[in-house]
Amino acid sequence: MSLAPGTARADAAVVSPEPKDGRHHVVVIGAGFGGLHLVHRLSGAGVRVTLIDQRNHHLFQPLLYQVATTILATSEIAWPIRRLFRDRKEVSTLLARVVGVDTARRVVELEDGDSVGYDTLVVATGARHAYFGHDEWETVAPGLKTLEDATTIRRRLLLAFERAEREPDPAKREALLTFGVIGAGPTGVELAGIIAELAKQTLWQEFRNIDTRKARVMLIEAGPRVLAAFPEDLSTYAAEALKKRGVELRLGQPVSDCTGEGLRIGDEFIPCRTSVWAAGVAASPAAGWLGVEGDRAGRVPVRPDLTLADRPEIFVIGDTAAVKAPDGGPVPGIAPAAKQQGEYVARLIRARLAGERAPEPFHYRHQGNLATIGKGAAVVHMGRLRLRGGLAWWVWGIAHIFFLIGTRSRAAVAWSWLWSYLTGQHSARLITQGSQLNRKN
Repeated sequence: MSLAPGTARADAAVVSPEPKDGRHHVVVIGAGFGGLHLVHRLSGAGVRVTLIDQRNHHLFQPLLYQVATTILATSEIAWPIRRLFRDRKEVSTLLARVVGVDTARRVVELEDGDSVGYDTLVVATGARHAYFGHDEWETVAPGLKTLEDATTIRRRLLLAFERAEREPDPAKREALLTFGVIGAGPTGVELAGIIAELAKQTLWQEFRNIDTRKARVMLIEAGPRVLAAFPEDLSTYAAEALKKRGVELRLGQPVSDCTGEGLRIGDEFIPCRTSVWAAGVAASPAAGWLGVEGDRAGRVPVRPDLTLADRPEIFVIGDTAAVKAPDGGPVPGIAPAAKQQGEYVARLIRARLAGERAPEPFHYRHQGNLATIGKGAAVVHMGRLRLRGGLAWWVWGIAHIFFLIGTRSRAAVAWSWLWSYLTGQHSARLITQGSQLNRKN
């Protein structure tokens, strides 16, 4: 049974993964970058930690698009949470869905009716897709936030080519070989570039009735340029690199309709059977759980020390939190920001427990932006450093491998990239969950 946010069941059992032993109990909701980094930094702090997530794995989201576009396998970017903390006896993991928080009783409410008590609560639940009032588009143009999203997109991409191979009608075949990526931020640019490479370089020799090199890959952006967060010269380079790979840029007009038959851009309807959403995100429902009003993206406003107003025992971090950067703008929803916040909260919890002076308010240190356009092409902006092309692609790859957890994962990803770079072949081109040739999805 699902509970309304903020509603506690009178007969709900309060789950404690360990018997109460006097240790301070920290409950962390979400095993993303922020939550995971926080738990790592609490090692040796003398606290009990309960980590709650609705999935049993930590996901390296920056490389999800490479799973969606057949370069990497799911096991190369995700790791079981329990394995990560198997040597931390003070850490308990719960596979559960949170539906509310009773701040008066200091318990987290779970979907099955149970509750988990806390002394300190850290909400690190990340973000979800935002369709700007058109949630019905989600079934047609899936976003990219989970492994399930990535494998769904990969299946749809590969099935589009398979169906086109058997389609005798030229118009229907053209629609099957038209791919629309909506949103030209880093995820959209990376997706469009790799889809174009897949169609025009990897698959063309393997089909007999179609020429995959004639596939139409569109990158659609309501704004005037791609990679709007990057300097204009890097944005211009990325646009030209995409065009060289055969990506059609549709800038300055938003998508006004999205169906299983195609996309409407302005007044033009384009038959397109495979669309991917990369245009926007919104925070998790955490604001509703905590009984506060979120900002326009649903993020929870927090104090400079990342605590909830009037609730110093509750922290909100990562994509869930509305935090100001030193320049007055919002802290971006990227992995380095979440990790910095997790580290800061761990230091603050340690200081509280030790009776020491609390650290200064959280200060975000921007480490730069990176995006890849395809094999051998990327853009990097780190302070005064601006790179483009092959060197930027190597910097991008090294940076991502550095952030991966575990030597085995780094080695596996490096080998997959090297194989793809040298041979032009993608190693994860299996269509799973059935062929579904007769279905639209």
